Amino acid sequence: MSKIGSNQIKLTNDQMMIISGHIKQLRIKVGWNQAKVAASLKISVAAYSKIENGITDLNVSRLAQIAKLYNVSILELLANGKADFKVENTVEINLLREKIAKQDEEIFKLQKRVIELYEEIRTKS
Repeated sequence: MSKIGSNQIKLTNDQMMIISGHIKQLRIKVGWNQAKVAASLKISVAAYSKIENGITDLNVSRLAQIAKLYNVSILELLANGKADFKVENTVEINLLREKIAKQDEEIFKLQKRVIELYEEIRTKS
């Protein structure tokens, strides 16, 4: 993927086919037809069909609309259609980041205490 404009992403044909296939899988999974999705997105059925068939280049705004409609993240739409992608992984990553931040804070406190002790020993000598 390469950035084209402030709101557009240029995808290769293969990437577009993977994402459009994933979008189609999501629609089928929730049991909707193309007309229902097109109406929700306020576009024609033909325009939505082009999205599912990888004919239309998607911009970030449209991806965000589709993600919101299917109650998934944009990241999940872009996850190369992998069915095993889980939002829980993101949650776990955030928890690990919090733990690392706490550990960093503790290390900083210990370093500060070592400096204080060093200064205390130095002034006594």
